[in-house]
Amino acid sequence: MSTAYVFPGQGSQFVGMGAELARLRPVAGGVFMRANAALDFDLSGLCFSGPEVELGDTFNTQPAIFAHSIAALETIRLSGEIAEPDFVAGHSLGEFSALCAAGALSFEDGVKVVRERGRLMKLAGELAPGSMAAVLGLDADTLRDVCEQATAQVAAQSAQPVVMANDNCPGQIVISGGKEAVAAAAVLAKQRGAKRVAPLPISIAAHSPLMNSVAAEFAKVIERTPFNAARVPVIANSTALPITHPDDIRAELGAQLTSPVRWTASVKHMASQGVASFVEVGPKDVLCNLIKRIVPGAETRAIG
Repeated sequence: MSTAYVFPGQGSQFVGMGAELARLRPVAGGVFMRANAALDFDLSGLCFSGPEVELGDTFNTQPAIFAHSIAALETIRLSGEIAEPDFVAGHSLGEFSALCAAGALSFEDGVKVVRERGRLMKLAGELAPGSMAAVLGLDADTLRDVCEQATAQVAAQSAQPVVMANDNCPGQIVISGGKEAVAAAAVLAKQRGAKRVAPLPISIAAHSPLMNSVAAEFAKVIERTPFNAARVPVIANSTALPITHPDDIRAELGAQLTSPVRWTASVKHMASQGVASFVEVGPKDVLCNLIKRIVPGAETRAIG
């Protein structure tokens, strides 16, 4: 039975994350101390004690989740109780954790890159404020049509579109874009049969064209970051296909800033390659719950 390690993205953070792990496992505590040193900032204190509002700032959230995920990963490796992965994948921010797990990105470089990613995404949200919403109970083709209709509907008052940002699992897709377009899409989605449309508490339109304002600067960050060939295939967010070469990794990280996260297709690809055991490495168990809906009967386990 093949195994995949999967790594969560934003939304999995909570005050207290990693505190018990660091207390019980010195190797995990060491990872948090390395993050503090790399960033010259008390990231571990923010993770362990908050305050929540600061931890929830994307500038801090991204390195916090990355550090927690790698702390949990080092704990797994030290224990030797769980098989090494045949594939790795991460949801949005989690893709950087997956690359670190695959040996393609060093921890110190990774924690710096994701903090810069958080800074730039926050800046993009200030330059072009947007919104995101989770749409439940509507298929991808219908929702794609809804987004196109909503974008056209508000074109006279807003040039900012709405797009599908995260195809999380059957019946759960996140849309992202300009505030007017997202609001219009919410109304249309309900008219087309959506069970629920839940706005997300965020002013950043991640994985949408609204991130274009910082895409060139982030591409420069990626270009100057050292990458190695991945030791195991990393399933890319934007294509749901495996990558290992540094050139492909750089192209993927640049693309995923504005491209949808194809999580459903990513999990299905791993399952098609014989993966029957998925280990979520990081805070909470969000991905385990999604995977159970994508591949019924899959073995899932959350470590963190």
